[in-house]
Amino acid sequence: MSSRTLYVDGEYLAKNPAWHAEESAWKARQVRHMLRKNGVSPKTVCDVGCGVGEVINQLQENLDRECVFWGYDISPQAIDLAKTRSSGRIHFELADFGQETDKFFDLILVLDVIEHLQDYFSFLQRLKARGRHKIFHIPLDLSVQTVFRKNGLVKRREMYAHLHYFSKETALRTLEDAGYEVLDYFYTPRSVELGSAPGQLLLKLPRKLLSTIHKDLAARLLGGFSLLVLAR
Repeated sequence: MSSRTLYVDGEYLAKNPAWHAEESAWKARQVRHMLRKNGVSPKTVCDVGCGVGEVINQLQENLDRECVFWGYDISPQAIDLAKTRSSGRIHFELADFGQETDKFFDLILVLDVIEHLQDYFSFLQRLKARGRHKIFHIPLDLSVQTVFRKNGLVKRREMYAHLHYFSKETALRTLEDAGYEVLDYFYTPRSVELGSAPGQLLLKLPRKLLSTIHKDLAARLLGGFSLLVLAR
């Protein structure tokens, strides 16, 4: 079975019934912080791989009231759920945004997407001309503890369909090699702030303490962090 089929035939929804909507408010806060930090005020926003659409639903409550939002996903199940959030400012399409050729946005969101794509490099190259700014959220699956555990990375493939694994350095280099200019980035502590699995709870305090001393070391050693990147 191809990775694309996983999202189209409903298997991904079966494994993740909420489609990670419970993390959407948290992700939207990270995006808003990045926009404020860099003085970016988009009038059009596109969420690529929008899932059930809750991230842009959260953003529309906090960004400029004239801002219009579009969400794209290849999963018919996700788009059916997303369309319950449609409004005059929020629109959803069942489509592969990487194959669209005629739309341009002030801001493109690519949140927890590229690790799922078989050919993420070509996707990044096609995406570059489609928006003024892009925000990427990339899980940093590569750490000492995930490599040390026998099934540390396999679990991410089985549960979340991650095909590629990144560190901060390889994530940034990937964007640069695809032609992007990285404007800003920061770690997001997903496992510290949202983690509820036994292993995440066990590592929550060590991750939090070590990250206050040395964020890079915490991410490389203990994992549980993602990288939010603003690029153009």
